[in-house]
Formats: sequence, structure tokens, C-alpha cells
Amino acid sequence: MKSSWRTAWQGQDIVVFRNEAEVDRLHAPDIERVVLVHRGSGDSPGDLVQGVVEIGDACLIFPADTGFAGRVNFERQAFWAEKGCVFWINEARAPLPLRLRRGRWFFGLTHPVFTRVPRTELAALIERWPVQGPQTWEQRKWRRIELGRPFATAEETRLRA
Repeated sequence: MKSSWRTAWQGQDIVVFRNEAEVDRLHAPDIERVVLVHRGSGDSPGDLVQGVVEIGDACLIFPADTGFAGRVNFERQAFWAEKGCVFWINEARAPLPLRLRRGRWFFGLTHPVFTRVPRTELAALIERWPVQGPQTWEQRKWRRIELGRPFATAEETRLRA
């Protein structure tokens, strides 16, 4: 039987459940950076592939089916906007070690489950990623709208901090 993974807010904590049993908990204010990895243009919530969360001396990898990149990110937009720690990158530009990548197996597409890895193992790799942001989903959407206007340039629509 396939394991069921999900994440949920409980106060200021984000709790990770596997088959409805708590397996990990992180205190959201301690999050230093979130990198949302997307496929394609990343314009719709269905494009989100995974979230990479840097907290303390660990990196947490949240595949899309855990709900972190979706539900947890969208439920507390004000929290993420104030924290200013959400970045974006296309999955083609965000290589991970082989054991943490999605891939093909005998019966279709496979992906890693929720994983906590030492930050030192991924730090050098993640620092080379050309991330965009910081910007929340809402800020990203409005930037896309502004850039879609006639005669808009990236310089005129740069996010102001």
C-alpha cells in the first residue's frame, strides 16, 4: 500500500504526517528560505513539483503530494509575504543528488518522499541555483500580469522591497 503524506499548519508549526501519524515538525518562524521548484512556467499551482526548505542545519525536501508547496504555501500568504523567504526555480535548473530526484522506474514516474538531509550535503548545490525572488505566489502572479502589458519591461516592474 502506498504511503499517504501530508503537511498542515498547527499554530506556528508545520507538521508532516505519514498515514496520519506525525513524522516531523518544524517551527515556521525558524525557516530561513523556501525554494519552490516548478515545471514549465510555474504559472499554476499544478506546476509545483517540490519545496526545498532550509531551516537550521537541515534541508527538508517536500514533494508536491505532501501539500507543502500547495496547501501550506497558499494558506498563510501574509506569513510568507512578511518573512520574504520564498524563492522560485524551474526544475530543469534545480538539480538534486540522484537519490533525491524524480525519475522513471518500471511502472511509471517515481519521486522521493519527504526527506530531511543535512544542509551541508546540499548547500553548495543550492547556492548555484538561479532562483527568482523573494516573492510570494501573489507577488509572482501580479508581476506576470505587469510583464504581460504592452511595452512593459522587467526594469519597470521590478519588485520593491
